[in-house]
Amino acid sequence: MMEDMDKEEINFVLTKKLFDKMNNMIEEKKLSVENAILLLKHMGYFNVLKGTFNFDFYRSILNKRFEKMLVDENKKNEEKNEKLLADFCECYLLLNEGISSKTLSISVPCLLKVGLKKEESEEAQKEVEMALLALSNINLSWNYQRVTKELYFSEITEIIEYHQEHRNLTRLAYQSAWKFLINRLDNDKGLEEIIINELHFVEEAARELKELTRNADWMKTEEKDGGKDAKEVHFLIKWFNVIYKYLYSCNSWNKGNVGLICCVVNLFRTVKDDYREISVLCSDFFGDAMRSKSVKVDDLLKGEAIDLFLEKIIQSTLNDKMTYVHLLRFMNVSRQLKGKENDEKEESKRKTTKRKELEKMEEEGHEDIITSFHEIIDFLNRKYHRQLSTNISDYFVYV
Repeated sequence: MMEDMDKEEINFVLTKKLFDKMNNMIEEKKLSVENAILLLKHMGYFNVLKGTFNFDFYRSILNKRFEKMLVDENKKNEEKNEKLLADFCECYLLLNEGISSKTLSISVPCLLKVGLKKEESEEAQKEVEMALLALSNINLSWNYQRVTKELYFSEITEIIEYHQEHRNLTRLAYQSAWKFLINRLDNDKGLEEIIINELHFVEEAARELKELTRNADWMKTEEKDGGKDAKEVHFLIKWFNVIYKYLYSCNSWNKGNVGLICCVVNLFRTVKDDYREISVLCSDFFGDAMRSKSVKVDDLLKGEAIDLFLEKIIQSTLNDKMTYVHLLRFMNVSRQLKGKENDEKEESKRKTTKRKELEKMEEEGHEDIITSFHEIIDFLNRKYHRQLSTNISDYFVYV
């Protein structure tokens, strides 16, 4: 049932009342702990997969019970049940938006141990996927500093590197491993070099987006399944969330930026208006890239992002928010290009780039099209927060 639910429906089901009732059933021996775990793991799986967010489990009595059982099980020595401990950790992390330091210190090593499994059976892959998905849910700001590097670093890098060589993880497991690692970046800038140059995050993210875009048949799912989103949609959304976190937290330039931008441009053109949520994520990506210290304006030009903005401006209508968004994107790129490079060779290259862009705009009539929007800029600013310049020259680069 939960597989067919959307975010709102899942939030409606996963309530404190439900969790407290399950706790009472366990207390009264009407529900075994093993069956409760099985049910809660499935609930948690769809809770995280579909990106829901609530504190009901955290506020429930069941959360306190599970936290105590998790700690008690971990204290055992010879009698410790590793499978039961992992199950407890998964339930706890998949449903919880407020995780204690004590349980993090137990859960992270326990689930990384599961994630390191190399068996290729479907059952083993599912176990690994569930463990890494649970780890990826440690994403709130007050949890970042509690996961010390000693708890995770060698294991998570081994998981990612092994997959890159053998492709042993499911798509969701691989994305989850990256999300867990990227979430650590805010409090450990030393990870940048490893993420960029050793684990090649940008290239890997581009490859994943390309794979998800290559077969566009999933876009027909919406019509076939009565509005139910394809799994690919959820994977795309989750990858964009990780990419956003990377752009926000990373300060170092990456040579793979152009390839990633090309992938997003291609995805934007592919989905068109069929998936509005994906279109908005693509558009937001360009805004994030422009604000990121890790992306240069030349990356956006080489990745054909500027051509895309011009295409969308032509297609836009007066009441379409995309008119405003793409004019804003174009204006910001133009302003960045007006800056001068300190190095003479780089400045000469920049002038050549500017000249080519101007010539292209003139040949294709884009200058006239943008100028035609001048009369409605005040209207767009009143409707969408007053950020567009009323000086039309701000939208063009002059060499």
